[in-house]
Parts: sequence; C-alpha cells; structure tokens
Amino acid sequence: MRKLCLLAALISPLACAQVVSVETNSLMRLPNTASTLQLERLEVADYGTLLIPSNVTEVTVGELHLGREARIAIVPSEQVLELKVSRAELSEGSQITARGAPGTYLKAARSGRNLNLQIKALNAPLLSVDARGGAGAPGFVGLDGANGQAPGCTWGQAGRGADGSNGSDGQPGAPGALVRLEVPRDYPVEQIKVQVAGGAGGIAGPGGKPGAGGKAKGCLVYEADGGKSGRPGIDGQPGPAGAAGSVTVQRL
Repeated sequence: MRKLCLLAALISPLACAQVVSVETNSLMRLPNTASTLQLERLEVADYGTLLIPSNVTEVTVGELHLGREARIAIVPSEQVLELKVSRAELSEGSQITARGAPGTYLKAARSGRNLNLQIKALNAPLLSVDARGGAGAPGFVGLDGANGQAPGCTWGQAGRGADGSNGSDGQPGAPGALVRLEVPRDYPVEQIKVQVAGGAGGIAGPGGKPGAGGKAKGCLVYEADGGKSGRPGIDGQPGPAGAAGSVTVQRL
C-alpha cells in the first residue's frame, strides 16, 4: 500500500494517505512532488526533524506525535501553509518552526512563513511555534587603501597612503510571519508560545584599513622622509530590524 501511495505522490498533486516516521536524531524531507499531502500518522522521534518543502501548501494529519526536542521545520515560501491535525501529542521541547532564512551577500533575508495551524485534540505541555523573520544580510567590508610609493634617491618624497573605503550598511531583517492557531477550547492559553518577531538587522560593514605611507629611505646624499598613512574607512550602520508578525488564536 505504501508503494502505491508513493507512486501516486509522483503523478498526482494530491498525495494519498500514508504513515511517515522520522527516527531519532535524523532528518527526513517530505516529497516535493505534491502541493497537498494527507498522512494517516506522522511520528517524529526524539531529536528528529521533519522538513516540509516550500512548494507544499497543505498538510493534513490524522495523528501527530512529536518526541522530545523533535521538530517540524517548514521551509520559507511566499505561500501560506495550512497544517491540519486531528489529534496531536507533543513531548517536552518539541516545536513547529516556520522561520525565515537569514540574508546573505547575494540574497535578501526571507520572512517567516505564514502558517494556519489547526489542532482539534491536543495533549502537550507546551505548543511552541517559531515563525520569526530571518536576520538581515551583513554590510560589505570597505576596501583597504593602497600603500604609498617609497621615495627614490634622485627625486622627491614618499607617496601618501590611500584612504580605506567606507563599509556599507547592514540590510533590513525580514518580517515575522502571520500565524493563525485553531486549538481546543480547553487548552490553556499560558501553554501556547508563538514567536513572530522580525529578524535582526544585518551587522554593519567595517571600514577599510588605511594604506601605509611610503617608508623613509636613507640615501647617499640625503634622507627621504616617509609618507603619511591614509585615513581608515568609516564603518557602516547596522540594518533595521524586520517588522513583527501577528498571532491569532481561535478556539475550537
């Protein structure tokens, strides 16, 4: 039956129901061949991680079990993820993460993925969701100044070192996600922890180092003085933090 399900997942936008188990201290990625997945049972053992790809937009789970420090990690995407669970049992330290990706010199930071999470029956010491934005990219480092030329014994003074160029500013952090929770009416609100802060701004790029002046040189007739060093570049400014997301809790 499982082989038939996997075959259907390859040729259909709707993957048929199946059982998925992630072993202790291991990582498993759901198939990215379907945008909608239906699972009879999803079990992530202690310290295991299940990765939900960016193209998956809906996951329906009959029974969900997360072990100690287990994770469901949702890859960033512009599309909202609908995660619907009939019955969930979450162990201590387990978490659902929909965090944005940090920025790099080539790519801007990505926001936390918007998430609609519905759990009809929940047994957990804590329902923890982390959907913070990614940190901004760091600023570029300023270029170092070139060294001044040394003097000759038949002409003038040593050359001055060039100034270092200024570092650039850090890039903005990405926004936190919009998270909507639907949980049982009797689940305590103090046991719900959702993080949707914007990502930290990127660190400032440091200014370039000054170029050294040409070194003094003793000659047969006279001694040529050394040149002055250049000025260091100015450090950039840290980037601004991303905007916070929002959390909506609805009781079933």
